[in-house]
Amino acid sequence: MTDDARFEDAPLSDRPLRLRAETADDLQIVSALVQDAVGKVGDVAWLPKKRRLVVLMNRFRWEDAARARGARRPFERVRTALTLDGVMAVKARGISPADREAVYALLALDFEPGEDCSGRIVARLAGGAELAAEVECLDASLEDLTRPWQAVAAGAPDHDR
Repeated sequence: MTDDARFEDAPLSDRPLRLRAETADDLQIVSALVQDAVGKVGDVAWLPKKRRLVVLMNRFRWEDAARARGARRPFERVRTALTLDGVMAVKARGISPADREAVYALLALDFEPGEDCSGRIVARLAGGAELAAEVECLDASLEDLTRPWQAVAAGAPDHDR
């Protein structure tokens, strides 16, 4: 009798990501993984009663980029949810929450510490726009929701141009 391959046997770069960030260093790892993600403003949900901000995005799979390049196969994206808990307020600059079809490109996530463990998580977007969440503590999670698909652009995002 043979065993079927298990999901756990797949290379790490083939597994869906499920990560938590509770420190600024953790958030920098998440930031690197969501760099160049794109989404629509309408896919950002602020749930004040739950003190939660959920951002759905199409994430470029940086963890697979070197392997894709080496195998000369297309790069991939995956639908991902970034969830911030303990959110007390959300502010947007340079984007309008009313323009639900507007597309954003995420460049980085930063944590600006406040008193105790509180602070601000700032999503820096292309064009100088920002989405800032005032948090009582850093409590973020990233979860891939779908199977990866071929990225529309032929090449990996390049910030040196």
